[in-house]
Amino acid sequence: MAPRVLVSDELSETAVQIFRDRGVEVDFQPQLGKDKDRLFEVIGNYDGLAIRSATKVTEKIIEAAKNLKVVGRAGIGVDNVDIPAASRRGIIVMNTPFGNSITTAEHAIALMFAVARQLPAADTSTQAGKWEKSKFMGVEITGKTLGVIGAGNIGSIVCARAIGLKMHVIAYDPFLSKERAEEMGVTKVELDELLAQADFITLHVPMTEKTRGILNREALAKTKPGVRIINCARGGLVDEAALADAIRSGHVAGAAFDVFEVEPAKESPLFGLPNVVCTPHLGASTTEAQENVALQVAEQMADYLVKGAVSNAINMPSITAEEAPILKPFIKLADVLGAFVGQVTEEPIKEIEILYDGMTANMNTRALTSAVLAGLIRSQVADVNMVSAPIMIKEKGIILSEVKRDKSGVFDGYIKLTVTTETMTRSIAGTVFSDGKPRFIQIKGINLDADVGSHMIYITNTDVPGMIGFIGTTLGAAGVNIANFQLGRDKQGGDAIALLYVDAAVDDAVLKKLTANPAIRQAKLLTFNVD
Repeated sequence: MAPRVLVSDELSETAVQIFRDRGVEVDFQPQLGKDKDRLFEVIGNYDGLAIRSATKVTEKIIEAAKNLKVVGRAGIGVDNVDIPAASRRGIIVMNTPFGNSITTAEHAIALMFAVARQLPAADTSTQAGKWEKSKFMGVEITGKTLGVIGAGNIGSIVCARAIGLKMHVIAYDPFLSKERAEEMGVTKVELDELLAQADFITLHVPMTEKTRGILNREALAKTKPGVRIINCARGGLVDEAALADAIRSGHVAGAAFDVFEVEPAKESPLFGLPNVVCTPHLGASTTEAQENVALQVAEQMADYLVKGAVSNAINMPSITAEEAPILKPFIKLADVLGAFVGQVTEEPIKEIEILYDGMTANMNTRALTSAVLAGLIRSQVADVNMVSAPIMIKEKGIILSEVKRDKSGVFDGYIKLTVTTETMTRSIAGTVFSDGKPRFIQIKGINLDADVGSHMIYITNTDVPGMIGFIGTTLGAAGVNIANFQLGRDKQGGDAIALLYVDAAVDDAVLKKLTANPAIRQAKLLTFNVD
């Protein structure tokens, strides 16, 4: 059955057609974005939800979305999506961070010109029949210092445009390397340096706990007298009341805001102040940008629902369409490794270590780790997946670590999972052979080579003669057919393991007959999703 997507906000017909062309059934109902009750009633019928800003994907909507796998936001802001609730339900949330980058950067530059030359006020005055030429004295931007807070996608475009305008550009961004700054032609500085030096300050960072109020009253006091401030990023990055006071005092010469702490902005401390330019969140409002993000979200959602490719996800590692077919068998391997340990470990897990050896170390290990964790938790939470598993592990306070190393043995690449509980450490390793199927290659440090089947019996025992015959006879008497039988030991007379791939599940009575043998310490039925 083809996946179904609901489009609850306005998208172009071209974007809607992308879904259809890629084998996705699409239901275009843009009116539902403003009808939360109706959306609640129907959302359970869909695998995907494509939105802009009108649709509010609340926890209530998410709870009703029993089949929902992905929410795609045509735009960069996802304030209208309850991401924690979506993540707990295993729903991927995507945005389109690049489709409106140029448009937003251009708007920031336009606002910088507007506030530098007092254009809106001069226009209003002139159209009122006044000729107040001396009242609207502006400043040139050539040769001025522009301070850019956030030099990511949009910020870097602003930097390039400003350099083209012959401005000196300084940037504060904790993630900006010195090499990248040199490549961009900007000077990397700390925030206090930027505040002290900049003639214009423009913000291009997301809203997080660290960036909220980044230009608060204390920070504004550190700015250069006569500074002009532009915000096309997110409301709340600047303390509007503190900025209003700084403008009234004359310390700040002007401001241009496209975003506000409360939107729609019916009122703000900035409204009515001299040389303050305000626009109603127009950063992405060009024909080109709206079409770009619509096409992009349709492509991303269709690629995920049809091919398993994940791009621009807020709560999930990205998997490109090109790497998806290569990664798929290793994601399956990661899942079964986690599922094995999850089913045989009965104590609370304190630590998890995942070793990527050889070629696996160069793969998308964030996605592989998510798959390991999903398999590990599934015996406790049936509907866990690669989105929700990392969150659950974090909530449980389990220590998680990844180790990567070059090829160390006969296998081109393998994954080893080790978990530690209060009383023991357990490990299992596996690889993918040329047939694309996962194989177990080591359990508890004992080497073996075992296919992974839907139903398996895991036995730990003391290495004594006659075990193979006993196990085979017991299962045969119960009518259990053995498809594959692998065993190994650490030393003669020491610890041994047996891993049997059987055609069907066995009941507890059969397992009890196995453990009745004094040499067998454990016999456990394991199930794996190998389809």
